Order: sequence, then structure tokens, then C-alpha cells
Amino acid sequence: MIRPARPRILAFVTCFLAATASVSAVAAETSSLSQASAPQSSADARLKAIYDAEWAWRMDQFAMVRDEDGWDANADRLPRVDPASQAARLAYWTDVLKRLDAIAPDALSAEERINYAVFRTSVEALAADIRFKGYEMPFNSDSSFWAHLAPSRGFRTADDYRRYIARMRDVPRYFDENIANMRAGLKRGFSVPRATLTGRDASIEPFASADAAGNPFMVPFAQMPDNIPAATREELRRQGEAALRDAVVPAYAGLLAFMRNEYMPRARTTLAAEALPDGKAYYAAQIREYTTLDMTAAQIHEIGLKEVARIDAEMHKVIAKSGFTGTFPEFLKFLRTDPQFTAKTPRELLSYSAYVAKKMDGKLKDAFGLLPRYRFTIRPVPDAIAPFWTAGRGGLEACWMNTYDLPSRPLYNIPALTLHECSPGHSFQAALALEAPARPDFRRETYFSGYGEGWGLYTEWLGGKLGIYETPYEEFGQLSYEMWRAARLVIDTGVHSKGWSRDQAIAYLRDHTALSEHEVETEVDRYISWPGQALAYKLGEMTIRRLRAEAEARLGEKFDQRPFHDAILALGGVPLPVLEQRIHEFIDNGGK
Repeated sequence: MIRPARPRILAFVTCFLAATASVSAVAAETSSLSQASAPQSSADARLKAIYDAEWAWRMDQFAMVRDEDGWDANADRLPRVDPASQAARLAYWTDVLKRLDAIAPDALSAEERINYAVFRTSVEALAADIRFKGYEMPFNSDSSFWAHLAPSRGFRTADDYRRYIARMRDVPRYFDENIANMRAGLKRGFSVPRATLTGRDASIEPFASADAAGNPFMVPFAQMPDNIPAATREELRRQGEAALRDAVVPAYAGLLAFMRNEYMPRARTTLAAEALPDGKAYYAAQIREYTTLDMTAAQIHEIGLKEVARIDAEMHKVIAKSGFTGTFPEFLKFLRTDPQFTAKTPRELLSYSAYVAKKMDGKLKDAFGLLPRYRFTIRPVPDAIAPFWTAGRGGLEACWMNTYDLPSRPLYNIPALTLHECSPGHSFQAALALEAPARPDFRRETYFSGYGEGWGLYTEWLGGKLGIYETPYEEFGQLSYEMWRAARLVIDTGVHSKGWSRDQAIAYLRDHTALSEHEVETEVDRYISWPGQALAYKLGEMTIRRLRAEAEARLGEKFDQRPFHDAILALGGVPLPVLEQRIHEFIDNGGK
């Protein structure tokens, strides 16, 4: 899940699902009804007034409107990102935090205490980002403010298309504001590192094409639903082509020239976040935002080294199990070069992922008491962004698999990737969030990387317990993916606080995982240009696995992984300390 410019905190994080006859669901429903019938405290009412008002204001600021699926619908404009708008947001959020200071969490009901923690943590992160002027660096080597304005599929109604056309016409203003911010960042040495920018300008080119048939912005017009009258469809298509010609193409052409002629040549030559203005405080804030933990870079680095050593020992056991008799580097070379591990076509890779997802369907009842009704699909990553994207991403509608450069997407990694991105990882979470009982909108839409990515990585490990991995190579793929996330702890902190070079980071990841050379380089560039985000996965997963070990030890034969997982997912996206407190309550209550 990606938030390069952090214009909003949107979630496909998981909440509680009430569509089951399990005992745990009945208990949860009874608890919910009891809370609903209890009189609302004065503190509860004050908190609710604050977060309801803030959320409505935030959605207006970020140009979002609500439809039947929630707030994930764009308005007829793009957000304002100029310094004056940013300053107004900081003032508003600073005032919100002051008002939260006046509410004692102990005076809140149990559910509102969770709401308080989620809301406060998210607002603190939003305010901190503006305080450090993060908007002056609105992209990284992985994601950008320009790459996701064009949807990959059509809309439902004519009004949806009219709003989309209005957004197309707003692209020049939006780009001008971002370019002005980037120039201000360049002036004070706050930019994406130059070492991570090679070739990234190519991602702008498809959108600058005057060929309407090939421009990604026209994809929605090729998929217009039949419920829109033919004459209306034709008129909307004509308006879309005019907006593309008059606004979108010139704006992207201007951005491309700016990137090539001004930004890339002047971008900073340093790598570390701590080398930025007020860099030590900035990196600490990034760690706090993405992990929701109060940990130092030095502490995280040491944890990473220990995890790397532990997983390395497990990897050697699997190599022996496979029958391979060579050295560890020789085994990695074998995995990277043997054609048996390479899909011959994009369809083969997508089909392999679909098989794993369907196999997991048959295991869900053994691991979860609550299952969603909503279904996801599996799609290839769009060509315009595939060269710089990671191997996959997951969300409510789809699980995206990267089919660019097939030799760099070995099949032994696909099972773990599918579990993480599709089910029971992100797409599974998103469906539960959609079908959750009534909760404040901000709870349904707030995403915390430590919780969400920690859960995704945990499901990769869970796949081993559920019998998903069929060969030693797939088992090694799972361990390689776990090692990948452990190595991130070392690399991210190494680069941003210990002076590591790009080559040093690439060598570390290459030597410890079975990732392809292409993935190794794109991943390292991602960590360099996006400080802190890579830390969330392993720290979140370690928290969940530690809590599971505590539950197993204390509950003994009473431990059942189904209510344990339900208890985690019932919270939705929360800071990791909130998750820990809830699971301790779950254990104290006898695992129910």
C-alpha cells in the first residue's frame, strides 16, 4: 500500500465482519449491542464531535466524495497542495491535537478509547509530515503523484465520468503546485536522491502521448457501461478527448521536461534521510509514522541483524531438504537462473497466483471464523508503472501481479506473494473492512503500515502452517521473502542513519535473498527514496507472531487460531500498541 505524497490516509484495513454464525461472532455482536445501548459519556460525545468534523473537513481537503463503497471516490477536482493550503492544514490539525489533549482517554468507553488512539496517531502523522514539508518531495522511486490519476477501468455512472473529466482539466493546476513545491525542496536540499531517479522519468511518457488510443487516461472511456445511453457515452468520450488534448497532455509534457531538465540534474547526491534538513528528527518521525512504535534506528538495526541470522539458519535447512549440495551462493544462482522457475508468459504467472489463491480458499475455514463475501480478482500491473513497481500489490478490487520482465518474477516466490497481497492478506482484509459493522468513517479508512503490512507478512508464515507451499523451493521462497523484510530493517537504518552506500545496500539484499537482480535494485531504490516505510513489515509481523506465541503458551489446549485471527482483524487498522493491548485482553478472557 503506497502513500508517496500522503494526500490522505485511506485504508483497506480490516474490521469486524458480522455475517457468520460462529460463537465468536455472536459474542462480538452481543458486546456491540451492549455498548450501543449504553448511554454515551460526555467524553465520548466530545471525541465523536472532533473526529466527525475533522473527517468531513479532511475529505473535502483531499477532494474525496462518498459513494456506496465509502470515501474512495474522487471529486470533480484534485487536491490543493500549495504551501498556503498545507499551512492551513497544519494549523487545523494542530488545533485538533490540542482539543484531544483536553480529553482523558480513561474517561472514554472501550470502543472510543480505540477510536481515540487511531485518530490521534493518524492526525499526528499528518501534522508531522507537513511540519517537515514532506509535500516538497511528493514522489519516490516507487510511486508518484502523476502515475495513478488515470484509472485502470471504467466508472459506473455518467456523473462519475463528468467528475473524472473535471479532474483531467485540473491536472495542469495540480502539477504546477507540485512542481513549485519540488523546486522549493531542491532549493533547501530536500529532494529524492539522484541515485534512485535513473529511468523514472519514463513513467511520465505514456501520459504525455497525444495518441488518445494509447494514453492511459482514455482507458475508462473504452470501458463505459451500457447503462449510460449511447449518445451520452459519445459526448463524454468527446469531452474526455478534449480534456486530454487541452489539459492532460500539455501538463504531462511540462512535467517531463521539468524532471529531465531541472529536477533530476539538481537532485541531492546524498542518500540518508538524516542528511536532509533536520534529518535526524525527520527520520525518527518517519519511523514513528510507519511502525507506530517508539524505537530508535539503532534498536531496529540490531533487531534486523538478529532476524537475518535466524532466518539464514532456516534457509540452510531447506536447502538441505531440497537435496542441493552446493554452497548458499550457488543455490541462489541456481534459483535465479534455472528456467524451471520462470513463467513463459504473463498468463502463466497470473494463473499460478490464481491457483495459490484458490488453494487458500480451501484452508480459510481452518484459520478464520469470519469470512468475507466480497471477491477480488487478479490483474497484471499496468505497463506504464510495472518497470518500477514491486512484484505485487493487493486491495479490495484486485490483487496486482507484476508480469514485467518475467525472469525477475520467479515462480517459487508467487505463493508467498499471493498470500500477502491477495488472501488472507490485503484483499481479504479489504473485503472484511467493506463488510464491517458500523464504525466511524475514519476507522474504516485509516491505514497503519505496521498493522497492515505486518499482517500481510504474517500470512506468508501462516501459509507454511496451512500446507500452501508444495516444494522446498516454495518454502525457500517464503523464507527468502521473510529474509527480504528482515534485511529491510538493516538496510533502511543502514542507509538512513549509518552511512551505507547504494552498492552496499544492494549487495546485502542480493547476498541474503533469492530476489532477482532487477527486484534487488528497485527495492533498494525504494528504501532509499522512502525512508521508514520498509521497517513496518517485519516489526509488525514480529509483533503478531510474538503475541501468538504468548497466546499459545498461556492458553495451552484452549488456543484456537481462528478466534485469535478474528480478534486481530476485528480491530481494523490500529497502532501496534493497541493491537498488543487487545490481544492481551483476548488471552486474559480465555481466548474468546
